[in-house]
Amino acid sequence: MADKKDPIQTPLTDEQRRKVLMGMAAMPAMMMPGMALAQAAQFPTAKVNTTKLAVTDTEVVVGQLHSATGTMAISETGSIQAEQLAIDQINAMGGVLGRKIRVIKEDGASDWPTFAEKSKKLLVQDKVACVFGCWTSASRKAVLPIFEKENGMLYYPTFYEGLEQSKNVIYTGQEATQQILYGLDWAAKEKKAKTFFLVGSDYIWPRTSMKIARKHIESVAKLGKVAGEEYYPLGHTNFNSLINKIKLAKPDCIFAAVVGGSNVAFYKQLKAAGITADKQFLLTISVTEDEVLGIGGENIAGFYSSMKYFQSLDNANNKAFVEAFKKAYGPKSVIGDVTQAGYLGPWIWKATVEKAGSFDVDKIAAASGGIELKTAPEGYVKVHDNHHLWSKARIGQAQLDGQFKVVAESPELIEPNPFPKGYQ
Repeated sequence: MADKKDPIQTPLTDEQRRKVLMGMAAMPAMMMPGMALAQAAQFPTAKVNTTKLAVTDTEVVVGQLHSATGTMAISETGSIQAEQLAIDQINAMGGVLGRKIRVIKEDGASDWPTFAEKSKKLLVQDKVACVFGCWTSASRKAVLPIFEKENGMLYYPTFYEGLEQSKNVIYTGQEATQQILYGLDWAAKEKKAKTFFLVGSDYIWPRTSMKIARKHIESVAKLGKVAGEEYYPLGHTNFNSLINKIKLAKPDCIFAAVVGGSNVAFYKQLKAAGITADKQFLLTISVTEDEVLGIGGENIAGFYSSMKYFQSLDNANNKAFVEAFKKAYGPKSVIGDVTQAGYLGPWIWKATVEKAGSFDVDKIAAASGGIELKTAPEGYVKVHDNHHLWSKARIGQAQLDGQFKVVAESPELIEPNPFPKGYQ
């Protein structure tokens, strides 16, 4: 439930938002170096960097760790782009505490041991001030022990299963109560779904998400029953046997958590088998505009997705963000939920560093609770003391053009609850 005692702050004007999100382009460029030097002088390196991070009088180094190659690249490329856009905009404003941000990019290559290896390199060898990265829960779980051991800070952008909280992670995507439970409740109420067929890729996030979904359906909310449950390896491309099982089960709702490139084959094969939106209700928690680029709007049109962000959101923050993103990456580029959550990471980190007056991770961790982002494309977010975000939940219906039409939205921000009772 949203916190009634935590009113949303007075929003910025459209012009204020636009100036912030477009990197304060209206400010004379000649002013920036002098302003940055003056700010850096106010925060001497010896005071803002007491743990030997890669911070100098003029520069702060951060890491970026995503899958630029492999089956997850279809999903993670947007995060790479959005994080870089935010960093470019922040640098155009003078950086953080008067220091420009330099990025060291590493490719996790859709391989969890590689994520672990690269995270250690970034923290131990490069001594980055923070890392923006990971997508799958498997990659996050692989790097988490390293971040906790080396005391690094990870900004993680993906919706995930919850059941985790760490001093060393800021979770900018939604957890299960903000996505899975909201989506299932909407399916039962608005689509009268009583039988659900659960399908996902075979790793931590889909399996844990479906465990939570099953408990919600059968025992906690008592929405109905699970008619089937299937998992397939990452990169899997033959879903014919699954489709036959779905046809036999005849569920009211296919509840899907297939990830990465497998989505292309999954949705094309559903359509080829005659399982289309006019005949079957499907709700996914893993397909955003990024994946639809590969799937094709004609193969998913009419199906639904439970996310907190869609590119089509009609607010001034989002319009400025979409304009800046397309200017940077081309008019045909699209923005999905995790892409937007990736964009939040550098801005939240900047705000936290400035609140703490330090790049030290312990001080960042302590200062994170209560950080607000009024310029978030999704509208407004706030960091909870549990390092997750207060966010709204939304349901979008896929359109032929690859965009989503928002058909439902939670009336208020939903408080993050990574350890909901009854689901563990």
